[in-house]
Amino acid sequence: MALRLIEIILTEQDGLEVQELLKDYKVLEHRQVKLSDKEVLVRILLDAEQTEAVLDLFEKRYTGKEGKRMVILAVEATLPRVEPEPANTHEQAAPEEKSPKRISREELYEDIKDAAEFSWVYIAMVVLSTIVAAVGLYYDSVAIIIGAMVIAPLLGPNMALSLGTTLGDLPLLRRAIMTALAGIATTMVLSVFIGMLLQVNPASPELASRNGVGLGDIAVALASGCAGALAFTTGVSTALIGVMVAVALLPPLVAFGLLLGGWHPALAMGALSLFLVNLISINLAGVTTFMAQGIHPASWWKKDQAKKATHIALMLWVGMLAVLIVLILLFQKS
Repeated sequence: MALRLIEIILTEQDGLEVQELLKDYKVLEHRQVKLSDKEVLVRILLDAEQTEAVLDLFEKRYTGKEGKRMVILAVEATLPRVEPEPANTHEQAAPEEKSPKRISREELYEDIKDAAEFSWVYIAMVVLSTIVAAVGLYYDSVAIIIGAMVIAPLLGPNMALSLGTTLGDLPLLRRAIMTALAGIATTMVLSVFIGMLLQVNPASPELASRNGVGLGDIAVALASGCAGALAFTTGVSTALIGVMVAVALLPPLVAFGLLLGGWHPALAMGALSLFLVNLISINLAGVTTFMAQGIHPASWWKKDQAKKATHIALMLWVGMLAVLIVLILLFQKS
């Protein structure tokens, strides 16, 4: 069971109120340490899945006050061990037991925000992954291509784009879009340059498999988007999940650059269409998964704003995906 420790410094009067508030929530441990100036350090140990409800309650009551800040700490282990209680179907479920099976919205936001930060390290990783993927495609080596997908830092910006859409968070959306565009532009320019230097063989299996779109490619991209969102919301390692996202994004984009640099424009457009379909599918699946996980802003007025923005974004993603698929099918027939 994943555990979280919430800490906040309050006045003694607010500390007494906390004891009453927590009666409606199932916490594993609640302690208050007296400090100077009539203040107390409130420490609450609880299941990670119950964190969001308590955080929302405290945010409304305390964090607006000057100098009040909550700190959420991940707990590796406790002694004695915390054993899960057996389910009792005869008793009415408590409010906190209806919490979603995921980490809190605040933890999720911080994880994804950090993963979507633009930096020179991010650009360096994009450059290295592009070079490795180009070499793998040129030599028709699956092992080298997989190595490039392990390096590629493309999961963060795309998941940030999905989460920003779900929350209606414009600053996060702008950051995600700028970071993603920087990575895409770097990959395209570098792969075109490599394609101009090498004698690209468009008939090689690894390149030929990426100059068109099939239903299987769309299924892989949708699964990758769902897996990426679930990896973040459940708090598990995103390293291997990032490989899934890179499978759908990096090789088609590098294939586009190689084919365009090698002067095979028609085939390059096929690889670009594959990349665009995958990009849209990943974000569509990410937004849908976040919504299914119950991710939404804490404030009711922000919920309404985010709901409208999410519905508009979903219609745009679905519309763009449908248009691309129709254009691809028409192009294939012609």
